[in-house]
Amino acid sequence: MRIGIGYDIHRLVEDRKLFLGGIEIPYLKGLLGYSDGDVLLHAISDAMLGALSLGDIGQHFPNTDPKYKDIESSRILRKTAELIAQKGYIINNIDTVILAEDPKVYPYKEGMIESISRTLGIDKTKISIKATTNEGVGSMGRGEAIAAYAVVLLKEK
Repeated sequence: MRIGIGYDIHRLVEDRKLFLGGIEIPYLKGLLGYSDGDVLLHAISDAMLGALSLGDIGQHFPNTDPKYKDIESSRILRKTAELIAQKGYIINNIDTVILAEDPKVYPYKEGMIESISRTLGIDKTKISIKATTNEGVGSMGRGEAIAAYAVVLLKEK
């Protein structure tokens, strides 16, 4: 068994769509990033890579490479899962936390779980998504950013 932790944060900006957990969430702002900015999928991908000491998504999907400009983060997650499988591991479970003052993510939780389940080809019962606010503290508390943490447990096939 191998365990990894991932974290990501992006600023909220106007004129961008908001993607979290592989789905679009209707909101006035979106996450600024070289890709679609999906902090939840980035945190999960980093946790998977970290579990096997394979670096991070910046190494595998650099923001200096034009082919990754505006890439859907679900493609990053899928390619990361393929790499994990090549190394002889499967996902045992994923536990995540989204930090967002607004929008409220609870109504979209099941859709995110379904999307991640489909992308990774794992059962929905292996995926946990929790959300909390930052109680008005810092950039997240002021509604300037959204962050996510992920812990992934991998096991050998």
